[in-house]
Amino acid sequence: MKTSILFLAAAVLAMAAANDTFLVRNVTVHPVTGPNVDNASVLVVDGKISEIGGAKLITPKTTKVFDGKGLHLYPGMINSATEVGMSEISSVRESADTNEIGQFDPQLRAAIAFNPSSEHVPVTRANGITSVMVLPATAGGGGGMRGGGGSNQVISGQVSLMHLDGWTWEEMAINMGAAMELKFPAIAGVPARFAEMAAAMGMQRTSYAEQKRGYEKALVDMHGFFDQARRYQKSKAGKDASLKTDLRFEAMIPVLEGKMPVMMMVSKAKSVKDVVEFADKEKIKIVIAGLDEFGDYAALLKVRNIPVICGPTLALPNNEDDAYDQQPTLPGQLFKAGVKIAFATFDVQFARNLPYQAATAVPYGLPYEEALKAVTINPAEIFGVSDKIGSIEKGKWADMILTDGDPLETKTQIKHMFIKGHEVDLTSRHTKLYEKYMGRQ
Repeated sequence: MKTSILFLAAAVLAMAAANDTFLVRNVTVHPVTGPNVDNASVLVVDGKISEIGGAKLITPKTTKVFDGKGLHLYPGMINSATEVGMSEISSVRESADTNEIGQFDPQLRAAIAFNPSSEHVPVTRANGITSVMVLPATAGGGGGMRGGGGSNQVISGQVSLMHLDGWTWEEMAINMGAAMELKFPAIAGVPARFAEMAAAMGMQRTSYAEQKRGYEKALVDMHGFFDQARRYQKSKAGKDASLKTDLRFEAMIPVLEGKMPVMMMVSKAKSVKDVVEFADKEKIKIVIAGLDEFGDYAALLKVRNIPVICGPTLALPNNEDDAYDQQPTLPGQLFKAGVKIAFATFDVQFARNLPYQAATAVPYGLPYEEALKAVTINPAEIFGVSDKIGSIEKGKWADMILTDGDPLETKTQIKHMFIKGHEVDLTSRHTKLYEKYMGRQ
């Protein structure tokens, strides 16, 4: 009997040691939601942050210890819009799952098509990114770089929030329906720097009158679809026996109830007012994504408490008469106007550059602390998971990175990464190629 008890106790201790339980000591902790803590210790038990204390935090002798002397502990970063796991090689059609057929596809969920074995997963997380919002369809459109009226697709499906560690998409999913992607129509225009290229390729530009008719029709179709979804919702609530299950309208119910935000893909300031009016009429919760400019509508966004997912700050301005620094100054302007912001790359090949996009906005007016929040706690709050990730706080999942410096700087190295308390391998295709060619005789 004693032998059995001892064996059981040993098994429990072994499981505890292997079950995402460890201690990081002598480290500078950057919680993001509070002041930094020097020479601190962080205890993680079963994948969650259990204690944050001084250097002499008492733990069981079997606990694995990481010595963080001279290092910094930050929460893992969140890329708020990507195609990671959905597209491997964009030019190879068979490796991309971001183009669906249909105008309204709210029942589609990005998580279902997520490829856990994608080479982009380890490459992205090697830069300190532990979670990504995965778009069900490419964010491109006719109204600029992101969002517009050139595509027939309006509602692309549900954006999924995914961890970048796991064997299967089920294991990696944080929230399969974190938001609904909607490509808001716009009267498109070809940026001046692309006009000559378009002409050389024989692309014929659509007249303004034709675009306006298409825009107005798209709005009518959108309102019509929402009306149908609302009628379905009422019939279901009333337990109509003749009602047949419709997966499209079933997927819209959380949107109509305000439980799922709609990620509105827009780029131009002139679309902001139309988007807000549409949201008000349909009584839905929205997040604006991909905005290149906001014109005079910052106050409107603040009053309505509408957050903005900012695109690449390193991008060039679309029009020849735009200010050269239009893209990097936008996040700072939005913050000063009182708008909550987050950063995203909206792609797969540059998803790893998220921290550098946030850093670029700092010398152009965005306070450093806000840049860090925009890749950690802000997206967690925007998408309703701030009780799980986004900061280093007791009770949250241990999504953390141990670095030798500021994670927003290119010279900083990620020494250790933890996702749900599990230490993640930081090797990737990039590190393997580096070692291969550095070791060449």
